[in-house]
Amino acid sequence: MLASIPCMMMRGGTSKGAYFLAQDLPQDVAARDKILLSIMGSPDPRQIDGMGGAHPLTSKVAIVSASTDPECDVDFLFCQVVVDKALVDTTPNCGNILAGVAPFALERGLVPIKGEETRVRVRTINTGTIAELLIETPNGHVNYEGGARIDGVPGTAAPIAIDFLDAEGSVCGTLLPTGRARDIVEGVPVTMIDNGMPCVILRADSVGRTGYEPRDELDKDKELKAQLEKIRLAAGPLMNLGDVRDKVVPKMILVSKGQNGGHVSTRSFIPHECHASIGVFAAVTVATACVLPESPAHEVTLVPEGRIKTMSVEHPTGEFSVRLEVGGNPAQPTIERAGLLRTARLLFDGRAFYKSA
Repeated sequence: MLASIPCMMMRGGTSKGAYFLAQDLPQDVAARDKILLSIMGSPDPRQIDGMGGAHPLTSKVAIVSASTDPECDVDFLFCQVVVDKALVDTTPNCGNILAGVAPFALERGLVPIKGEETRVRVRTINTGTIAELLIETPNGHVNYEGGARIDGVPGTAAPIAIDFLDAEGSVCGTLLPTGRARDIVEGVPVTMIDNGMPCVILRADSVGRTGYEPRDELDKDKELKAQLEKIRLAAGPLMNLGDVRDKVVPKMILVSKGQNGGHVSTRSFIPHECHASIGVFAAVTVATACVLPESPAHEVTLVPEGRIKTMSVEHPTGEFSVRLEVGGNPAQPTIERAGLLRTARLLFDGRAFYKSA
């Protein structure tokens, strides 16, 4: 038997997902996840019987409600619906899907539109991270058309400015779970770090790669992926994440010198597929590692001067600019604020059907 619930499909940044009001889904986690798996079509590598796009970047869900925090407007639970497993992972955050949360909240009337621009403060339930999004709302409507361009998305759209207010240690509890910017894991120097996304960052040449290989080539590199997974499994407990065998964090990031005018070049594994670009919080976390003197990322980065640093993080399909406000001192810098620019677009609004029995 089929049942249905209201659903909005949106592109958020370089991802795409299904957006739901929390009140339309069961509070029971097992019942909720069963519905989400059915709607997205998992487990199935093609997700042919659902709305998922057969890739981690297009198999995502946002569950949104009015916030229980008086300092925030809405609460957002991110769900990574695994493509080929009956698994819904709510461990990480997703800054790309976050970009669609504010427009969704405005479209659903959770937040009133306030003039030509509307600020929406979002609390991510997964991590407790709070972000402030600025949305263009001329004539009382969300605007999706504009001249902002982000790599990984064709064409242009209205800009969405995102400021992360407290991303540091959002999943691991602290920016550097081991208290160090440099550790040796499985014989490889790494930085285990969380500024919105738990990441293990290592120089590409430390695992015998240049870091400039095409994404498809790295995705087929079984030897490299096996080595990265060995490091990832060892890093999990060290990052307060426990056994990460069935988790999508930490992400594994290879870094090398910027090749096209950027400050650093990346190849991101999420965690078992090489990303066509790089996730929002992963980019913020990489940029953060770059300013830490002992990090392997710092070794390949020419860090710009000044308290406010715009870091260009290159990825296989372009670059991602991250704005950091850095305090402390050169030997022990502290990240006080991180921000970036995204776009989003409404794709579909209607009802999603799922198997109820």
